[in-house]
Amino acid sequence: MIQPTISVVISAYTLDRWADLVSAVASVHRQSCAPKEIIVVVDHNPALMLRVQEHLTDVIAVENVEPRGLSGARNSGIRVAQGEVIAFLDDDAQAVENWLELLCHGYADQRVLGVGGAIEPNWVGQRPAWFPAEFDWVVGCTYRGMPEAQEAVRNLIGCNMSFRREVFSTVGGFRSGIGRVGTLPVGCDETEVCIRVLQRWPESIMLYEPRARVRHRVPESRASWSYFRSRCYAEGISKALVTRFVGAQDGLASERDYTMRTLPRGVASGVADLAVRRDLAGLARSGAITLGLCMTVAGYLAGRNPFGRHRRSGTGAWQLTTFASSPMTVIGIDAEKGQPAQ
Repeated sequence: MIQPTISVVISAYTLDRWADLVSAVASVHRQSCAPKEIIVVVDHNPALMLRVQEHLTDVIAVENVEPRGLSGARNSGIRVAQGEVIAFLDDDAQAVENWLELLCHGYADQRVLGVGGAIEPNWVGQRPAWFPAEFDWVVGCTYRGMPEAQEAVRNLIGCNMSFRREVFSTVGGFRSGIGRVGTLPVGCDETEVCIRVLQRWPESIMLYEPRARVRHRVPESRASWSYFRSRCYAEGISKALVTRFVGAQDGLASERDYTMRTLPRGVASGVADLAVRRDLAGLARSGAITLGLCMTVAGYLAGRNPFGRHRRSGTGAWQLTTFASSPMTVIGIDAEKGQPAQ
């Protein structure tokens, strides 16, 4: 099999994660399958851009030319990427040495338009005993309920994903207004673009390959109840935005199965841990699953409000504001209809 050439895009926004960024780039250089290029996109931070240019001379440094945020940064990377496949890695993640090799193997099937892998949490401190594995998506990682072997999925996870470059030429890039901006705990821009691809090519495949692993750094600030609640609420808002563009049938398909199957098993497992092993943390995990689901549903219902949207204030509270009149910026996409621009 002739492996496709692959570009790796790493988005960065703060000097506070400089050491993480250096480690992420180093992990890509150690790959058994060398990338065509490594592109570091700096998100509206001139000081960080200067440091990348001075110290990471073996990468292509570009600025985010779109509005601030992860979606715009990824789109800016797509603009300059030359590989047949574009892979995305977070600046606070490190890839195992065969990461790119395993991603590339997935493209042997021409129906496969995207391949992603497992994301393991690398907790800076100790993992909280109350934190349920079913909610590892809260910290951007693979969660309990995802496939344990190679399997087609609805969407990939942003920290560890790749796509054939030509898909962006047809369906456009990542939709601004859904993805993360700085530390604002929103997301789902990768979910929306994956669904858009599958709607455009119904016979195509998004392939999950759990052996293609990366380790994602989880700071202590994300090990708190306040972050857990805020992230779940923000996820609900993001899901509501996704369904506006791709419809509730596709936008919530995986979530229905997750809610009806994975979460009840998680609650039962936590209760069993308490009853059998006298593990009080089991009860806390069950409570966290229940709370997380309630917060996510609350965020979704609030996000479905046709007259407003939510933003995070400086104190961390979510507040309702009116929608901006201008459409969201998307490469080649009509932001109102979610379809390729004419």
